[in-house]
Amino acid sequence: MPSATRPELPNPWRAFLVDVDGQLPRSIEIHCLGGFVAAMYYDLPRPTNDLDYIEVIPRDAMVTLQEIAGIESPLARKHRVHLQHVAVASLPESYADRLTELFPRRFDRLRLFALEAHDLALSKLARNSPVDRDDVAQLARSVPLKAEILRTRYQSELRPTIIGGVAQHDRTLEMWIDSYFL
Repeated sequence: MPSATRPELPNPWRAFLVDVDGQLPRSIEIHCLGGFVAAMYYDLPRPTNDLDYIEVIPRDAMVTLQEIAGIESPLARKHRVHLQHVAVASLPESYADRLTELFPRRFDRLRLFALEAHDLALSKLARNSPVDRDDVAQLARSVPLKAEILRTRYQSELRPTIIGGVAQHDRTLEMWIDSYFL
């Protein structure tokens, strides 16, 4: 579970996101995932210099957002952090129904939403890198994740949409459950 006593948004993220908010011409919503969510919302000791996002609403704001805050932007050079659109990600079908707003009312135009912990873990299934496995192990302990929710959500919302490699995903999920939950 996210910490109720979590400190204020640390720099450089605070200054960067304030600057991004100030340059946005209109309100936007960003669906965030990855290390930023793991660190800022679930309090994992996980440094990151990018804020990965899967969705921008409205969709036509993505070009503007990348110009303002993408890896090549002046703000990214100034703060040494950036926003990164993740074009392809494996997410449970109904992830958007479980999003939670990060830093509500902190910004005027920028609204950031975090994946629910089980959805965040499942977003790491396809890549399954050592960093991903560390994140899932830490989420399993600290949130804590529930193995049955992970398995059910995978079976009903993610597995039906996987293109190729289903057996590998099945094995990876079971390895995670065996390693991090028992």
